[in-house]
Amino acid sequence: MPESAMPESTVRLLLVDDHAMFRESLARMLEKEPGFEVVGQASSAADALEIVKAAAPPAMPNMVLLDVDLGNSRAVDFLMRSRALGYRGRVLIVTAGMSDQEAVQLIQAGAGGILHKHHSTDVLCGAIRQVLNGEAWLEKAYLGPLFRTVDRTRTPKRPTLTERDRTVLRYLLSGLTNREMAAELEISEGAVKASLRHVCDKLGVRTRTQLVKVALEQYKDQL
Repeated sequence: MPESAMPESTVRLLLVDDHAMFRESLARMLEKEPGFEVVGQASSAADALEIVKAAAPPAMPNMVLLDVDLGNSRAVDFLMRSRALGYRGRVLIVTAGMSDQEAVQLIQAGAGGILHKHHSTDVLCGAIRQVLNGEAWLEKAYLGPLFRTVDRTRTPKRPTLTERDRTVLRYLLSGLTNREMAAELEISEGAVKASLRHVCDKLGVRTRTQLVKVALEQYKDQL
């Protein structure tokens, strides 16, 4: 399909991983998925940044799948430098593993989620779509370490959370979708979205990823 005819919903992917065999195999699998297009591959943060800088808007990747260990650089290098360049696409960390401290650092730097490489392609595709939609994807294995390693030196005056606010945040941190939250609370998905918007407005954030970050940093003691 020519670029000019691509639907707006096309997920334009940039794959960043220093293992060529994994990266190229992943590209072939993702190209078979409807609505996905791999627009670039890179083995380092520097190469990925060059692709982002050179891409014209119609071909700009709106999603980056980013490994943590890139040889001479780390995922956080790409996150910080790409944001400085004005890149506003989503970033999903796809990794074999990392330290607890680095997981916190990546979320704070703007990563939309963290996914382990052992998952199936179907799970990866679901995570891509979820993060692209502004929802966080976090491995449950990191939730405990994230709670424990969050910097608690920041103590700004906090808005008071209602019981519904706390319940919604607990479900969010447990990785539940809006539909799953609705089933647990026995309310509509629209009501769940309204509750999430209310909490976002109360805490001064705009996205689910930012909401997760603030909840971990400032409300651990209430959740």
